[in-house]
Amino acid sequence: MDDHGNGASGGLPDLVGSSAATAWELLTLAIDAAGIGTFDWDLRIGTLSWDARLIELFGYDATTFDRSIEAFNARLHPDDLDRVGALLNRAIETVGEFSAEYRVVLPDGGQRWLAARGRALADESGTAVRLLGAAWDISVRRQAQDRLAQLVESMAVGFIAMDSDWVMTHVNAQAERVTGMLRAQLLGRTLWEAFPAAVGSAFEVNYRRAAETGQPVVFEAFYPEPLDVWIEVRAVPSPDGVALYFLDITTRRRDQELSERAAERERLLSRITEELSATLDAEEAARRLTRLVVPGIADWCIVTLIHDEEASGDRRALRQVTSWHHDPRLRTAVDAYAQVRLGALRDDSLVVRAMRTGQLQLLSREATAQAREMVQPGPVRDLLLELAPESIAVLPLPGRTGPVGMLTLCSGPGRGEFTPADLVTARHVAARAGVVLDNARLYRQQRDLAEGFQRSLLTPPPEPDHVQIVVRYVPAGEAAEVGGDWYDAFLQPTGATVLVIGDVVGHDAQAAATMGQARTIVRTLAARDHDGPAAVLTEVGQVMQTLQSEILATAVVARLEQTEQERAAGLTRLRWSNAGHPPPMVITPEGQVRVLDGGRPDLLLGVRPDAPRRESEVTMPWGSVVLLYTDGLVENRHEDIDHGLDRLQTVLRELAGSGLDDLCDEVLARMLPTNPGDDVALIAVQLHPQDRPRPPQAGPNRVPPNVPAD
Repeated sequence: MDDHGNGASGGLPDLVGSSAATAWELLTLAIDAAGIGTFDWDLRIGTLSWDARLIELFGYDATTFDRSIEAFNARLHPDDLDRVGALLNRAIETVGEFSAEYRVVLPDGGQRWLAARGRALADESGTAVRLLGAAWDISVRRQAQDRLAQLVESMAVGFIAMDSDWVMTHVNAQAERVTGMLRAQLLGRTLWEAFPAAVGSAFEVNYRRAAETGQPVVFEAFYPEPLDVWIEVRAVPSPDGVALYFLDITTRRRDQELSERAAERERLLSRITEELSATLDAEEAARRLTRLVVPGIADWCIVTLIHDEEASGDRRALRQVTSWHHDPRLRTAVDAYAQVRLGALRDDSLVVRAMRTGQLQLLSREATAQAREMVQPGPVRDLLLELAPESIAVLPLPGRTGPVGMLTLCSGPGRGEFTPADLVTARHVAARAGVVLDNARLYRQQRDLAEGFQRSLLTPPPEPDHVQIVVRYVPAGEAAEVGGDWYDAFLQPTGATVLVIGDVVGHDAQAAATMGQARTIVRTLAARDHDGPAAVLTEVGQVMQTLQSEILATAVVARLEQTEQERAAGLTRLRWSNAGHPPPMVITPEGQVRVLDGGRPDLLLGVRPDAPRRESEVTMPWGSVVLLYTDGLVENRHEDIDHGLDRLQTVLRELAGSGLDDLCDEVLARMLPTNPGDDVALIAVQLHPQDRPRPPQAGPNRVPPNVPAD
């Protein structure tokens, strides 16, 4: 047992000692493999002990290293000396830890980066007596970091690195340029101290989101004065903090804004052209203009037009049309101001100057006080004070021969003065609106002239006893040109009533002149007693040939006839001949509609003078209504003539029993589009009973003196 026990008790210390030795050897091997050197600074006697590895790292040998702190300081890079010394002193004073990275200058002038970690040890009194630690070569890592730092420094992207407390630890040259501050002003400060406007803004929100989520965040935001820049930022979080990569995109954003403004201006101009061109009423066009420019380029505006008959340079030619304010509460005030403004203008007012010069007139700021001095004392000044314009611009609306109106644009205090971009847009708006309004004015003038000429050729119908005749003419809505449609009604000497409806090919002044010739020829030949409708049309073709006329027209000539027996039976006979024209229609007293097609229509007038002409006739009871019309009533670009004829029959059935005037008006209203593409002529005849007095709605009995009264 003793041998066993002695063997057991004697082997344990050997085993423990062997294990400790092995652990120490392993630690030594690890330190040697890592190239770590150790140091021991005895603060009481000032002796600094280094192992062989640390002596080597500092470029000493056993004979040249004198084991003093001065030998350590002698090898430190001058730029690192004070910083490292301060860190050592703080560790000693606090009996704490020491950590530093620094450069060592070797005897051959080369440099080596070292990292050092240590701890101060205290005696029983708490005073530091030793500083133990280790150091190792980090030159390779620092060289890589230096290369990375050089890359970051040379980047055209701003870079700011921050630790977890938002303290800036690295700033590159581009960041200095973007922020306008040197890195010495930024390093060591928190982001919020250096950039106070970021607090509470999109910058802070996105930076904190990146830090909290651990995900990069990319955004654009505007930093106000003193930077006054648009920034595109990529905030990248890391375990050490957040890194910011950013670009100054102010130029890009301004270019983008300019592009957007240009596109918006083009959209506005397109809308102005589209909406103003859709109406031929100048006042409605002006009303639409005010709704388009407010609030797009102004808070409120006034459109003033110039009378066609007045000289464009005379203020008396101005007439107030419309106004608009973006604030509904001030629209009454703007309207009242617009109504009284023209009568109160002085010679130096913006409107008068713009009218005389044809140029933009501007009060860029504090316009209220200046504008009040440009009008006569009175209510207009009080209204100006209420409206309080900050900026006023008056622009002529240019036409071909001078301004067609004035556009007054006003901005309030909230919007501020008009910018150069606003004025560019306003000029474009005025130019576009002026062209459209001038076209509308020209159209209106030509249309009035055309309608006057057209209507001068369409004489009122006769009013024979017991026959009521109503005529209508509607000019085309798509052009200011006169058309070739005509109607006519007259009595022959025997008392027979002749009805004519016709349409000359074409829609221009030549067509109207041709229509006048055709109407005169038909009227002259049909006014004789002995010729029926077919004979009249045959003679018309022959006369056209004799006159070498190039007339090409459709027509229906019809005659109301009656024998004594037919009168006694309450009947009237209609005889007609059709030269390529839409068929007449009859509404019977029972409300039925009959199409008088009479077979296939004959050739148009002007095609062949010797073309055969046929006659058809129908006997109608008293109370019947005959309708003759031109093709514009039943045919348009969206509807063929067959469908139009069917629709007309339906409308006539629905209107059966209506008064003749109401019937004609309602037919036109239901059959024609809002803006008809063709002119329309129409004749409606109602046969009133002849066994009783002529009804009052038929009007007076007016016939030529050589025609029997009945």
